[in-house]
Amino acid sequence: MKVAIIGGTGDFGLALAARLVEAGDDVVIGSRDAARAQEKANEVGCRGDGNEAAVGDAELAVLATVADAALATAQTLRAFFRSPVLSVASELEFHDRRARPPAQGRSLAERIDEVVDVPVVAGLHSLAAGKLAHGRPDEDAFVCGDDEEAKTLALELAAKVVAGRALDAGPLASARALEGLTAVIVNLNKRYKGHAGVHVTGLP
Repeated sequence: MKVAIIGGTGDFGLALAARLVEAGDDVVIGSRDAARAQEKANEVGCRGDGNEAAVGDAELAVLATVADAALATAQTLRAFFRSPVLSVASELEFHDRRARPPAQGRSLAERIDEVVDVPVVAGLHSLAAGKLAHGRPDEDAFVCGDDEEAKTLALELAAKVVAGRALDAGPLASARALEGLTAVIVNLNKRYKGHAGVHVTGLP
């Protein structure tokens, strides 16, 4: 699969790129700075380019910027997207050092869907960059979306980066729960000083 990772110079994007390169995918890391993109891409054995060029011929574009920049980045790249977008970021608020989803009722992925002209799917929110950087974590990954072909691509990608299962979590509206799950995991890790992941039981 040809995958563009926008925000691929960050911890999560770079870790995701490493796992996809390991799986044999054709990966390009995108950044506003093409030289920096290539510098980071060299670390994992793939290509780097400017964001606009990176998304041009991708089969799936992963929007892996920090949450605060995701919507603006999607708007900037609207005219350049030719393939579905996988949104992986989660907006979080912190009160008394505890994470929680923002009061905004819609997910970040749903808002991105409103500003681009290609299908948007959401997923991988329960995966931590630190664990992903060291191999395929032994946990499940979740993907949701309204476009079945786009979701199939995202599930194929997810299956390559975890040792567990890639699970279809339903329509794009489910991104509200998946993004909120990030807050739960952050709080668990802080409370128990661990590295939480998710396994779903009871499925065939």
